[in-house]
Order: sequence, then structure tokens, then C-alpha cells
Amino acid sequence: MAHHGEVVAKTATEFKYAREQRAAGMRMQVVTFALMIFLTLIAFLAVGAGFSFYFVAPVILLLAGVQVVLQLYYFMHMNEREMGLISFFMWSGILVAFITILCFVTIIWWHNAW
Repeated sequence: MAHHGEVVAKTATEFKYAREQRAAGMRMQVVTFALMIFLTLIAFLAVGAGFSFYFVAPVILLLAGVQVVLQLYYFMHMNEREMGLISFFMWSGILVAFITILCFVTIIWWHNAW
């Protein structure tokens, strides 16, 4: 069972443009990967330096959040136009989860404060 698809030939200009786009995308992925390695190194150094837990824990959580966003956008290709609806639902779910966790933490803190 053969596929009878249409073969489309690209012009030299279209081929050059597509090649430049792929090269730019690859450069951005390499830069993002290096940035994520740097953020991981900062987290390890913060723990290894012996800082207070109350300083290290929020810093690590912040760095982890930044890395999640970078991975979603540059390695999972969430920055492409076709992913608009998926991105909307993902970010909505993340917002609901954040608000829920914030409410639980506030309730626990409030209960312990009295």
C-alpha cells in the first residue's frame, strides 16, 4: 500500500530560509541547555555553601520553576503557534494548582499562628 503524496520542491530561497530557521532554533536550544546547567550549578552551590534552609528552599524552588518553563518552551516546543490551546490549558492547570497549594499553605500557617 503506497502513499501517493504530492512532492513539493522548494526553491533555493525557501531552502535557505528553512535552513537558517533550523540553525537559529538549534542555537537557542544550546543556549537554553547551558542556562539550565548554570541554574543547576547555582542550586548545588547554594546547598553546598551551607546557607540557611529558609534561604535555600525558596531559591531551589524558584530555579526549578524557571527550568520547567524553559524546558516546556524550548525542548517541548510549546513556543510554536500550533500549541496555543494546549499551552492555555497547561498554564490554567498550573495556576489552579498554585492557588490551591497557596491556600493550603496559608490555612496551615494561619492555624499554627493562633
